[in-house]
Amino acid sequence: MAPHHHHHRSLLPHSRKAQDEEDVHDDFKGVHISATEHWLARKPRSSFLRLLFIFIFFTFLLIFISRFPLLFLSDLPYREAVSPLPSANFCSLSSALCCDRSAFRTDICFLNGDIRTRSSSSSFLIFSNSSFSEERVRPYTRKWEAPIMSTINELRLNLRPANLSETGPKCDVHHNITAVVFSTGGYTGNVYHEFNDGLIPLYLTSRRFNRRVIFLIVEYHDWWVSKYGDVISVLSDFPPIDFSADSRTHCFPQAIVGLQIHDELAIDANRTAGNETMADFRQVLDEAYRPRIRSILLEQKQEDGEQGKLEQRPKLVVICRNGSRAIENESELAALAEEVGFRVELLRPEQTTELAKIYMALNSSDVMIGVHGAAMTHLLFMRPGSVFIQIVPLGLDWAAETYYGQPAAKAKLRYESYRILARESSLSREYGKDDPVLKDPESVNAKGWEATKKVYLDGQRVRLDMVRFRKRLVRAHRYLVSIGKAGRRRSSAGNAR
Repeated sequence: MAPHHHHHRSLLPHSRKAQDEEDVHDDFKGVHISATEHWLARKPRSSFLRLLFIFIFFTFLLIFISRFPLLFLSDLPYREAVSPLPSANFCSLSSALCCDRSAFRTDICFLNGDIRTRSSSSSFLIFSNSSFSEERVRPYTRKWEAPIMSTINELRLNLRPANLSETGPKCDVHHNITAVVFSTGGYTGNVYHEFNDGLIPLYLTSRRFNRRVIFLIVEYHDWWVSKYGDVISVLSDFPPIDFSADSRTHCFPQAIVGLQIHDELAIDANRTAGNETMADFRQVLDEAYRPRIRSILLEQKQEDGEQGKLEQRPKLVVICRNGSRAIENESELAALAEEVGFRVELLRPEQTTELAKIYMALNSSDVMIGVHGAAMTHLLFMRPGSVFIQIVPLGLDWAAETYYGQPAAKAKLRYESYRILARESSLSREYGKDDPVLKDPESVNAKGWEATKKVYLDGQRVRLDMVRFRKRLVRAHRYLVSIGKAGRRRSSAGNAR
């Protein structure tokens, strides 16, 4: 299942485009010069005074440039200065209740003081030296998608005067640390959304607390907590709380309701307190899965009765699919990859597949190949410098590049897309060669998400042209050999550093 991107293309802000801001900087510098000349033109024509002014002006200008150089480098991309959570542009650290609703993808509210939960009414009470007020928020990171947001429980954040605290619910459980409140509803169940909408934003919001944080989960799912328990335990020293099912009154000194999010499967270091990147998030995954991987390797060693021989060939993993967008000739692909010089593993993730095993397979691989879909999220498990080849079916160019191509580059992978030809799609056996489905996919996509889903996501499979695809394999193999990535791992081992 691919990410749900039916509203994304037209609504996402084009934050990577900096030309307008660069033009503004150029104009700004021009204004400084023209204003100076105009000022000089009005002064008496005393050479001494003019020279004195010019000397003072340029001395000041040099000092200013040395203190604020980025303002004058118009060839650098402009970035809005973003403060660490909470946003200094919207909320002060002492605010009892403040919500930042400026972001496109998410709303985040910050609570400080005497905070008490009341799950029966989906509310938080904040007692402070303030008057009555209320904010409402749905703690999920796809706020532009009204239909899915309507399925998320709306939380009521009620600010009340401190002198009414005795009339409020009594604390059953006292906590002296921060609570982070979020939902595992929405598109949870799709691995792309579990990472993009959930785990990465949770890391961004909670990492600064160094595990001294408690997660309150709305739309709580036991299976989600079980699936991602290893990651949760790296982010928090405390078990998560099912907000809706726990009727006790929990009391906190501080809470964050909602999660911070930057981009598709990405972290913008300029928007974090410690300049974190996806490499830091990957360290969290490494720490989460390392103990289990060691256990798996020990089990394999005991079963095999040997260490495993040193393998000279780079490892290539094919992410296999069943049904839609499956590779019809994947056995031929595996044989071709072996012929080129790879050691091949066919990986077929299922809903019940242990994530540590997927992480072990990809963390120890040199190349990952797969057809566009949610399973490509596992590119996050690959080491920087590895090769990711995404097979792009007809009609899915934009989605493949946006959801996986660009994140792969940000994760420091060597990314290549393989756009299939019409004859490589099963749709060529269902439609005439001049049909818009084959000849003009954009016209089909223009009909809306449902048309794209029916025809291109759910309605086609792939039969690779092995002559064409061989070039990608050869190029990947040469690259890996050139950087010395081949022949460094044992055939039975993952990377369990």
